[in-house]
Amino acid sequence: MISISDQSDFSIHNIPFGIFSTADRSKRAGCAIGHQIIDLQVLADKIDLGFDRQVLSAETLNNFIGLGKQVTSHLRARIQAWLRDDASVLYAQEGIFVEQSDAQMHMPVHVGDYTDFYSSIEHATNVGKMFRDPANALLPNWRHLPVGYHGRASSIVVSGAPLHRPCGQLMPKGADQPIYGPTGRLDFELEMAFIIGKENGLGNPISVNDAEDYIFGMVIFNDWSARDIQKWEYVPLGPFLGKNFGSSISPWIVTMEALDHFRVSGPTQQPAVLDYLSSSGDRNYDISLEVGIQPHGSEEAVVCRSNFKYMYWNMCQQLAHHTVNGCNVRIGDMLASGTISGKDESSYGSMLELSWAGSKSLPMTDGTERKFIHDGDTVKMRAFAQKDGRRVGFGEVSTQILPHK
Repeated sequence: MISISDQSDFSIHNIPFGIFSTADRSKRAGCAIGHQIIDLQVLADKIDLGFDRQVLSAETLNNFIGLGKQVTSHLRARIQAWLRDDASVLYAQEGIFVEQSDAQMHMPVHVGDYTDFYSSIEHATNVGKMFRDPANALLPNWRHLPVGYHGRASSIVVSGAPLHRPCGQLMPKGADQPIYGPTGRLDFELEMAFIIGKENGLGNPISVNDAEDYIFGMVIFNDWSARDIQKWEYVPLGPFLGKNFGSSISPWIVTMEALDHFRVSGPTQQPAVLDYLSSSGDRNYDISLEVGIQPHGSEEAVVCRSNFKYMYWNMCQQLAHHTVNGCNVRIGDMLASGTISGKDESSYGSMLELSWAGSKSLPMTDGTERKFIHDGDTVKMRAFAQKDGRRVGFGEVSTQILPHK
């Protein structure tokens, strides 16, 4: 039987799905368990899994996810049972397990569309205090609907892929004309994202009570931001070049079934929301989050510890609002939470908040300081849920920033 550390993100209670390759194996579907990967394509060669094995040979999980939860959840449960049985096909056949250290991870899904929400009340309040009226930090609509915008799907990359510092128009302080140049205020945004696993069809809203059926699983999401570019361009139509240069995700999709044990209630919503957003039951999740900055050639400094349970608007509300006008969602679409901040300064999910718009600095392990992200820095985000002896984690998303081109 496979040995798994108590502190492994990839326990038997998890079984996340991803796409990997090795020196002698093409891109294919796999499951993480401990420090190893179960090669689902090889597994399908050894035993009939009850569905077309070709979906496991594809370069993304879209077709596999499209089989529906009745298939994907059943496979996950079978794998859990096989892992507990020393005589199962997993241990009786050669070539099924691959060391994670020998594998390269790839984008798990083709993302056709990506939406970024703005659903942490602490984050929205902090931004409002910095740039608007501290006494009226939230805009009038914020407590009534999950604010979001349509982002750029093509620039979402998997953990390990570096990004270049973006350039754009900047308005220097005191100037009356913009200039062109690289951002001086590059920032991370600590987020989680959920992946659509079922399509609704154009013109068919998804109700808040049915929304969970349409969510396959989740990843960690770093929504990179160029704050100075964004500040100059965002009025009147919102984020553009300050956001679309890149977002980074963790490679393993943790299913909603794996997270079911970690449900919690969300914050009380006042005033009461409209009926189409009204939901009952525990729709938030207790997922611990952490961000570290590693300067080039140095050790990492942890700058943020937060939790997904703080979200004011839950995923079901986000999806219901997204589709209430008849907007269709497709398998593989990604919907991100928005920056996840808590009430304590150490839980702020962006450098904009941690440095309070650049008014203070954060110490690094090499003796330098940061107000925003420097060239050569690697930003690492981690997430896990832990309760009653169960640990279900996401691994990490790690991205190095390279100089602008």
